[in-house]
Amino acid sequence: MAKLNITVCMGSSCFARGNAQNLELIENYIKDNGLDAEIDLSGARCSGICAKGPNIIVNGVEYNNVTEEKILEILNSVKTA
Repeated sequence: MAKLNITVCMGSSCFARGNAQNLELIENYIKDNGLDAEIDLSGARCSGICAKGPNIIVNGVEYNNVTEEKILEILNSVKTA
């Protein structure tokens, strides 16, 4: 399985719009499923697309208006790959 790179926007707008909870969800998912070796999780400064937030980038693909459901969908697809 290829390593998954997830970058969470830590800008104040994205963080206030839900990335604080999204980050916690991702961290817990990685821990609970033993995916430390398969996922690189990092944060990034504001990318200037605040109106579309919360934003995350997964393997170079930008996701906007990210919800917990969308994150779980992404993570589950990796877990089964």
